[in-house]
This record gives sequence, structure tokens and C-alpha cells, in this order.
Amino acid sequence: MLGEPEYNMNELFAQLGLDSSDEAIDKFIADNQLSSEEKLIEADFWTDSQRMFLQEEWQKDAAWVETIDELNVRMHPDA
Repeated sequence: MLGEPEYNMNELFAQLGLDSSDEAIDKFIADNQLSSEEKLIEADFWTDSQRMFLQEEWQKDAAWVETIDELNVRMHPDA
């Protein structure tokens, strides 16, 4: 029987089609810091499909919401 999928940062990046290694995630976040006024889903580095996934999962308050929130916090260090 399959267990519950893991909803962690590595799996989120894999779901987004990005390198999901810890090092790549840290580099992505460091290279794409957002100002406090910028919304995560409005950042210009997302593709349309990545943006849609993040927005839909957030709006559904789906299983990914905690991980997306963590990403949001990590990308807004000054907020």
C-alpha cells in the first residue's frame, strides 16, 4: 500500500519541474529573493504552469499549502 506523499520543499521543487536537491533549492531561494511588496505567485521567474500550480494549491488550501508558505517566508527575508 502506498503511503501518504511527502509535502516538503524537495517534493515541491520536483513538482515545479525544478532541481530538487537541497543545494539547488537554497541557491534558487538565494538568487530569487523578493521584496516585501512582491507576491510569491507574481514573481517573474515562474513559468505560467508553475504560477498556476502554486496559486491553485494555495487557494484550495491543499496539502501543499504549508510548504508553499514556507517557500514564501524563505523568499521574503525582510518581510
